[in-house]
Amino acid sequence: MAVKYQDYYETLGVPRNASQEQIQAAYRKLARKYHPDINKSSDAEDKFKRIGEAYEVLRDPDKRKRYDALGENWKAGQDFTPPPGWDFFNFGTGSRSRTGSGGNGFGFRIFDGFGDSPFSGFSDFFETLFGGGTGDFSAAGPQTGTRAQTLRGQDQEADITITLEEAFHGTKRSVTLETVGTDGRTAYGGMPGGGRSRKESKTLEVKIPAGTTDGQRLRLRGQGGKVSGGGSPGDLYLRVRIAPHPIFRLHGHDLELDAPISPWEAALGARIEVPIIGGKASVKLQPGTQSGQRLRLRGKGFPKKNGAHGDLYARIRIEVPKNLSPQERQLFEELSKSSSFKPRRW
Repeated sequence: MAVKYQDYYETLGVPRNASQEQIQAAYRKLARKYHPDINKSSDAEDKFKRIGEAYEVLRDPDKRKRYDALGENWKAGQDFTPPPGWDFFNFGTGSRSRTGSGGNGFGFRIFDGFGDSPFSGFSDFFETLFGGGTGDFSAAGPQTGTRAQTLRGQDQEADITITLEEAFHGTKRSVTLETVGTDGRTAYGGMPGGGRSRKESKTLEVKIPAGTTDGQRLRLRGQGGKVSGGGSPGDLYLRVRIAPHPIFRLHGHDLELDAPISPWEAALGARIEVPIIGGKASVKLQPGTQSGQRLRLRGKGFPKKNGAHGDLYARIRIEVPKNLSPQERQLFEELSKSSSFKPRRW
């Protein structure tokens, strides 16, 4: 079935040869602009989802390579149907599947139930190319062995993307696994022995602990590749990816954010509020606070296994008003005449 082609580069406003740094910077800027918690316009959530979908593809070198293979002649609005040979995710018993003694060839797909997450609802175009959800991985057959009871299915690995808030508080996800293989009638050595192709799917409830960090792997025992003849199944490893946040940056269990302040707050000192996960915290600025200085809020970062928390760092950024009122301009002119401060040392 044809679906509408989407230009992910156009969605993020970057050229096709954009670096990963440019792509991430563009995403952060747009995600902050259209985040439903910040932007209350009626189309903000839809734009936020499309931005998230574009970033999900372009941030991943493998997905981006597959997407770029469409060619530069595609334009937004055209119908797209995968051409012959684009069998990325329907693995079965083809060349992408390896079988060992007594094993079945199989394919493996993961469909991530995003629920009410702002990253749910990826388009039909995305699902046509990448099989749905945000996790995908190659199929591989079982490991070989000399006896059926020594066989073990192949371990599998996939990515699952969650929001920063979900990682902080912990969450549960419904993950549907779809396997494609034979009905078990496979001859010795993995050659077809009259078996028929079959599809099986099952849904698992996956608990993601509070304080899960980016790149952390969750092990689901016995949910990986299967083998016939009594062998034990492999394990499934879910690698957690935390989507970039419009305000916070995560470094291990520590959080960091930019805290803009005015020149007079920096010079005179002040008490300001900064966001934390689930609320705000008050921070005292000392007189003479410098741009780039980091203020530490102990225990306001991510939870750790021992019950402690990481820290939150507010990086100070002094901002100057662009449009001055007549009174403000007069005051700044008086300050420039009376002040002995010399910022340049050369």
